Amino acid sequence: MRSAVKKIGNSAGIVIPKPLLAEIGAKAGDGVELTVEQGRIIIEPVQTRAREGWAEDAKRLAEAGDDALVWPEFGNAEDAELTW
Repeated sequence: MRSAVKKIGNSAGIVIPKPLLAEIGAKAGDGVELTVEQGRIIIEPVQTRAREGWAEDAKRLAEAGDDALVWPEFGNAEDAELTW
């Protein structure tokens, strides 16, 4: 599959067809790692761990007071009649 190097500001870019991105498990907007090996540019998706950064984000939200429930708790109409 051929593509062309295009000028983008002071840099250059290549349009990568969606099927090629899918083969490496990437999509538009994903981070990639670029390396050069033996005169070839290697593009690899950035591997992140599941939930990476969640603790820091939760702390930042709590400090900003922005950690309230988006959907407040709600019950069923019959909850008052239940016996446990």
